[in-house]
Amino acid sequence: MSFKIYLVEDDKNLNLILTTYLEKEGWQVSSFLTGKDAQKSINNPPDLWILDIMLPDIDGYQLIKEIKLTTPNIPVIFISARDADIDRVLGLELGSDDYLAKPFLPRELVIRTKNLLERIYGIQYQVINIPPYTIEEKSRRIKLEDNLIDLTSKEFDLLLYLAKNQGIALSREQILEAIWGSDYFGTDRVVDDLVRRLRKKMPELRIETIYGYGYRMIENDK
Repeated sequence: MSFKIYLVEDDKNLNLILTTYLEKEGWQVSSFLTGKDAQKSINNPPDLWILDIMLPDIDGYQLIKEIKLTTPNIPVIFISARDADIDRVLGLELGSDDYLAKPFLPRELVIRTKNLLERIYGIQYQVINIPPYTIEEKSRRIKLEDNLIDLTSKEFDLLLYLAKNQGIALSREQILEAIWGSDYFGTDRVVDDLVRRLRKKMPELRIETIYGYGYRMIENDK
């Protein structure tokens, strides 16, 4: 399910980074740099708000009051660089559902968001069949008949990304950003090594090499 998320963060660089990470999960993200801009969208609510408390105009406290007055059941995650204990307590009193103190890793926000969406709305995870393998997304397990295949976290992430994009030519840069994130500063040859390891553990997969470009997973006919 593609959830709609509103992100309110006045730091342009952080706003862009967080938006990129959230959109990678397939969510529709609208980002705002000021509280006043976010105010205009309160009557067109998202599935979840992510609010920075310290904004250049209207602070997050005022914004959450207006949000909860209009849509009391929409979940809110507060983020702040100020005193964690005070902001956490005030945020909870005003109706926030979770809190993250800066600095934090973007991936942590994704995990918190995913957990909150699952708790509030329920998330339908996929079971993907790529004969003779079965991929269970929620449990992150791979089965070959009744046997489990042991994959590392990155190997599973790559498998899931390829499986959800079967038949699509994916560049090394696309795979690198999807698996390692946009803040990774290394060679794209790590993609080749990860594909090699995945092929070794799951030899029945049909992963085509597109020389000079990247890879493509082809659906098995079995």
